Amino acid sequence: MTGPHHTLTEPASDAAIDTACRVLRLPTMRAQFPDTVARAERERLSYRGFLAELLMAECEDRDRRRSERRIRTAGFPRQKWLSDFDYNANPNVTPAVINNLATCEWVKKGEPLCLIGDSGTGKSHLLIGLGTAAAMAGFRVRYALAAKLVNELVEAADEKQLTKTIARYGRVDLLCIDELGYLELDRRGAEMLFQVLTEREEKSSVAIASNESFGGWTRTFTDPRLCAAIVDRLTFNGAIIETGTESYRLAQTRAKQQKKNGT
Repeated sequence: MTGPHHTLTEPASDAAIDTACRVLRLPTMRAQFPDTVARAERERLSYRGFLAELLMAECEDRDRRRSERRIRTAGFPRQKWLSDFDYNANPNVTPAVINNLATCEWVKKGEPLCLIGDSGTGKSHLLIGLGTAAAMAGFRVRYALAAKLVNELVEAADEKQLTKTIARYGRVDLLCIDELGYLELDRRGAEMLFQVLTEREEKSSVAIASNESFGGWTRTFTDPRLCAAIVDRLTFNGAIIETGTESYRLAQTRAKQQKKNGT
């Protein structure tokens, strides 16, 4: 048998709701409750409508916080959004292709992506922007500079932690490797990077940005067979976007200089 019900006063109800939101970890409902109550009374919302408003606000805010957490965990060096990409300054890049990649279907399928072009042509912007889009879509993403990733693998091997480190990089849904091709990698480092790519092959996506065309990768991976195997891993069933040779940043700098000089 349940005891008799009694009506709480408004202050007691507010206090009980505040406490319940704290206990149940519903910070958005707690924060928005007073305004939502006032609006519900003003607009004569039904009980169902009022409850739906609060629950939807909590769900939306929770999704936003999760996305922000995934973006932070990815380790991007700076914020870059696809919506800020200047297609007029980067005519080699087709908006339809990037919009298609932004759906993250390629990440779901575990397909690779290669962004190839000279410095200042928007490779890193696209790499970070697409990585951010994937994180917002619910995928686990990790960003790494190629040289730093290889150094981490070498140190892990020295400490007998290589298998664990490779497994950690194997667990994320999308691994973004930036500045591949800037530095020559010794055979040991290149072989370890190959192990990471092999761990992810046809299971999870890898996206790379490189200032070298594939023909020039023999300078980065000095063993021709290893180089061919790495290119194969990164291009099989994947998308290749060539961002061109005209530096967007250099053009911007020149334009500012000309404006300053009045020419």
